[in-house]
Amino acid sequence: SSFTSSFFHLKFLEEMTMVPSLALVLISLPLASAKSGVMSIMGKELGYCSQPGTAMTGFTRDGKCGDVGPADAGAHHVCIQMKSDFCTVTGQPNWCTTRTFPCMGKAGQCSIGNWCVCQWAFARYLERAGGCDSIVDLVCDATNMAAFEAYSRSNRPEHVAALECIKKKCGFVNDGAEVESQVEGEVDVVKGIILDSNMTCGGSGKEKDNDSQACKA
Repeated sequence: SSFTSSFFHLKFLEEMTMVPSLALVLISLPLASAKSGVMSIMGKELGYCSQPGTAMTGFTRDGKCGDVGPADAGAHHVCIQMKSDFCTVTGQPNWCTTRTFPCMGKAGQCSIGNWCVCQWAFARYLERAGGCDSIVDLVCDATNMAAFEAYSRSNRPEHVAALECIKKKCGFVNDGAEVESQVEGEVDVVKGIILDSNMTCGGSGKEKDNDSQACKA
């Protein structure tokens, strides 16, 4: 009937007018996700610091060096292969080699492998242990952008040195010269969308006191 034809014609027009709006929604979803996700210093989604068969690290023990704001006064944002002397050199009790934690990927307790260390203790370790070469392995895709930002805002020599070490280890510099790369562009973009309140120790706008016990595991 003419009534039925008119009904389906109107329904068709209604659905067609919805398509552009739907497309815009679908396109916007990945962009929103990228802006709200936790980023590494490489400008990508933050990777796991822990590896299967080793202890689960991170302030929330989820295997990642997340930025949880004021709850994590120690700002455990830097992922390194743990050195046996890290605790003693940075003035902490030696939990680095004496404690075990729940394993990643299996039941039971495991020794520390890679670990999310306090970004201020990382700077102190470099200062006291002989510089950037004293770090065995900095896991760039598992180190939080929050550390890069915090060091960038500081003019303290040990923080400047820590920032330069990150740049060197992660390929931002080559023989002392800045590298023009896609990575640097991504870092600049991500830096612009991260809130300052999540970059400083405890979200207070002040740098972390290196002598604080908050840098413990």
